[in-house]
This record gives sequence, structure tokens and C-alpha cells, in this order.
Amino acid sequence: MSALSIVLMTAPSEQVAADIGRKLVEERLAACANLIPKIRSIYTWRGAVCDEAETLCVLKTRPELFHAVEKRILELHPYEVPEVVLIDVREASARYLGWVLEATAS
Repeated sequence: MSALSIVLMTAPSEQVAADIGRKLVEERLAACANLIPKIRSIYTWRGAVCDEAETLCVLKTRPELFHAVEKRILELHPYEVPEVVLIDVREASARYLGWVLEATAS
């Protein structure tokens, strides 16, 4: 298992993504939250094709924290079914990995 994971989450606005990202960093569930505003998401929802502007939040965390991160996102997020996707990182620089592990230590 990798020592580093990335969690992807989309939000309806930059402010919502920032609020959730900040909360996860403050709670040490994520070391970092990068916000990529003004992405365009095309998806189906309740039988309709939607085309919306969103903000992508890229969270760096430990794999073992995924379920806690997911739970917190579900508590804070305005969407009924928010995107919460885990990506395991195969390799990362030792110094960066050390910082992530330190920033997410309880």
C-alpha cells in the first residue's frame, strides 16, 4: 500500500471547495487542498444530462484516512452525492511524503 493518496472532490463553487478543504486540513485529515476553479463537468443526474461549472479540490492524505475524509466530506458537502475518489500514489519524493505524513499525524 502507498503511504500517500489523493482524494478528488468537486464542489459547486470555489468557496464551498475552500471551506471543505480548509476544514479537512485544520482537522489534519489532509495535508493540503489544491483548488482548481472553473472546471466544466458534464454528467447525468436523475435522467438528465447536466453541464455545470464546478471547482475541483485535490486533497493529499494518507490512505488509512480515506474513510474519515469521506465521512467528513459527506457531512460538509451540499451535494446529495458528492464526488469522493481515492487515487493511490505509487511514488512521491521522500521529503514531500514526509511532510504529508507529518501534517496528517494525529
